[in-house]
Amino acid sequence: MLVAMSETLTTNEYTDDLRYEVFNREFMPHIDSMYNFAFRLTMDEDDANDLVQDTYLKAFRFISSFEQGTNAKAWLFRILKNSFINDYRKKSKEPSKVDYQEVETTYNSEEASDTTYTVDLRADAVQELIGDEVANALNALPVDFRTVIILCDIEGFTYEEMAKILDIPIGTVRSRLHRARNLLKEKLKSYAASMGYDS
Repeated sequence: MLVAMSETLTTNEYTDDLRYEVFNREFMPHIDSMYNFAFRLTMDEDDANDLVQDTYLKAFRFISSFEQGTNAKAWLFRILKNSFINDYRKKSKEPSKVDYQEVETTYNSEEASDTTYTVDLRADAVQELIGDEVANALNALPVDFRTVIILCDIEGFTYEEMAKILDIPIGTVRSRLHRARNLLKEKLKSYAASMGYDS
């Protein structure tokens, strides 16, 4: 009985050259999609880059569990999603950190300056983003709803692939996608009306 179980649990054995070949051929073409998904999840460029890098490191480390000819993109998305969830859980358990040196430097620099006004960099950044209401509405969705819309409507995954990536039943994928699209529709209703679309 033990022999039969061990035979079914064998993984692909890759030589070093084959590991690099599979990695470059199967995984690297999806790096832009991975970054876009990571950015939509984290909404921060540095965090998205870190998440993609972590995903590709894990993919390379565990490449022996990847079966050639299967959907590499879905495999990578699942690694990325799991890494995001694990990081989110870890960060939510950590106490908030304050860099007192930075606070002191900021306080001292403001105290020493004789300026009568301050430049609001956030207002400047928002000015550059005006007109991107769809992206803003998508980013405002809770992460579970944002994820299904990105996977289905932006990345083009099937319901079955999404169920595997998210590790949820297909029925949950469908209902979550339906709810996410309705939430997005509500968020964009006034924008659509201002653009001349009737509801």
